[in-house]
Amino acid sequence: QVQLVESGGGSVQAGGSLRLSCAASGSIFSSNTMGWYRQAPGKQRELVAAINSGGRTNYGDSVRGRFTISRDNGKNTVYLQMNSLKSEDTGVYYCNKGVMVNSGTYYPVDWGQGTQVTVSS
Repeated sequence: QVQLVESGGGSVQAGGSLRLSCAASGSIFSSNTMGWYRQAPGKQRELVAAINSGGRTNYGDSVRGRFTISRDNGKNTVYLQMNSLKSEDTGVYYCNKGVMVNSGTYYPVDWGQGTQVTVSS
């Protein structure tokens, strides 16, 4: 059973930056497709970004160009660098382990507990 532990959330002013980390254990990390979802208050969870074992990435439309997903297989960790943050980026951010199909669509399977990100305007 994979364990995913997020860190790095917090409060920041609009225009600022945060970096989230997710440490994974219980699986062969280098072979995993990893991703981030988020859930804003009163809204459904939505894709933020995903990265497969070969480095192929997929981003949600609302974050493309501002957020960057990366991975360090030596540390079993996936990162989400968030720049130019907006108030609408506020929510709980969840790390996932999942599947990326040939089209690049990402399907999360295992979930972390989440970390809160609050952006004030």
